[in-house]
Amino acid sequence: MDLDDLEPKKKKAYELGQDLSKLSLGELAELVETLKAEIARVEGARGAKQASLSAADAAFKR
Repeated sequence: MDLDDLEPKKKKAYELGQDLSKLSLGELAELVETLKAEIARVEGARGAKQASLSAADAAFKR
């Protein structure tokens, strides 16, 4: 029995600048959704950091 068959398949990682010609239409659509979700996550983190910075600025400007 091959133990590799028991492990879940790893998703392919996307690398910026990757050759997109090798991806199918379905893979491209999935990549777009993945990237949109990642953008939303990054923007959320940026917003939280900005809120913390603004709160600190307000507290120390007294």
